[in-house]
This record gives sequence, structure tokens and C-alpha cells, in this order.
Amino acid sequence: MPDITITGPDGDFGAYLALPASTPAPGLLVIQEIFGVNKVMRDICDGLAAQGYTACCPDLFWRIEPGIQITDQSEAEWQQAFGLFQAFDVDKGVEDLITTLARLRGHEACSGKVGSVGYCLGGKLAYLLGARSDADCNVSYYGVGLDELLDEAPRISRPILLHVAAKDQFVPPEAQQKIQSGLAGHSQVTLHVYEEQDHAFAREGGAHYDAAAAQLANARTSDFFKEHLNR
Repeated sequence: MPDITITGPDGDFGAYLALPASTPAPGLLVIQEIFGVNKVMRDICDGLAAQGYTACCPDLFWRIEPGIQITDQSEAEWQQAFGLFQAFDVDKGVEDLITTLARLRGHEACSGKVGSVGYCLGGKLAYLLGARSDADCNVSYYGVGLDELLDEAPRISRPILLHVAAKDQFVPPEAQQKIQSGLAGHSQVTLHVYEEQDHAFAREGGAHYDAAAAQLANARTSDFFKEHLNR
């Protein structure tokens, strides 16, 4: 599948685009982890395209270093990823996602409906898209730092699905309780907790990958997108 160029207010950046067999189709903005637009993210895009979506994953680290594609398989890469995470400007990242969202919505292969799905850092950004963008729906996998963003919740006006790992090493129990309490009763929020699961339980090949939990979360995500993007 081709890479495309997105033109934003601060410059151009790349994105991976995966097209389904039949178009136009609903669009999905895939939001990267801290490892860049690597094989994991591209495989997710390809899998979503196989399900009938036009999937696009933009390079959100382009201001720091364009074209990052690292893995979670070595300590050196983890340290590099954490460095990128620390240097990353969240608000600028959301702006880039909103720019990409508009480009995807207007793409000839897109039906005009667009949702997002994000993982880890991307899970945080998917939550923020729910509050700051016109995406039709959003899905967050084990988003980090949501407990510090609950003031954004009143602005969420479209459906959002949150997958929370009960034993997430990056989201301690007190933060999880704050998230669940802060979002309880919100009409647009659906939150699922996966007991005994650690961060990135849905990342195939990762240290904490759990096939059963991943299958359940992905099935819920698939049903969610069918409900909100295919009607």
C-alpha cells in the first residue's frame, strides 16, 4: 500500500494508507504507539482494510525525527521510544491527527465517515480526538494519562470506546479508579476493563500479548465501528 503526504499548518508529514477491495469505504485513522509507524501499525491498517475500511496511520513523530519505525524487542529501542514519547508535543499531535482526519474524510476512497483507533500513546490521542475533533467515533486501547485529561470529557459528543488493562504497568490502580469514576454515566463513553491484563495486551508479538483478551477487545471494536461507521 502507498505512503501519502499530509500537508499541515506546520509542514508536510507522511502517512501509511491501506485501501480496501471496494471503495468508497468508511475511513479509520490509526494512531501509532511510541514506536512510530512500524510494522505493527501497518499490519493493523492492512487488517482493517481487509475488513472493508480505508485505513490511514500518520507519522506523529515527524517534528522530532521523520520515519521512525522501531520495535519493542530490545532495551535500546524501548529507551529510544521513551525518549520520543518525552519529546512529543501532545497538542501538536492532535492537530496533526485532525489534519489527517480531514484529508482522510475527503479522500476518494473514503465514504465520508471516519473514526479513529489508537494504542498506548495513540489511545490517549484517540480520547482527545473524541473531545476535540469531528470524528464520528473513536476507540482507545490502554490509553496512558487519561486520568489527567478528565476535564476534556464534557466535550465528548460522539461515541468513544475505551479498552482498559486492569494491571497496566503505566496506569496505576488509583489512576484507573479516577478514570472510571470520572467517566461513569457519560452517555457517549463505553469502557471495558480486562482483568489480569497488562499494557499492550493486544499487540501481537509483544511481551504482554494475550490472544483471548485481544480477540475480545478487537471483536468489540469491530462491532463498534460497524454500528457507528457503516450505517
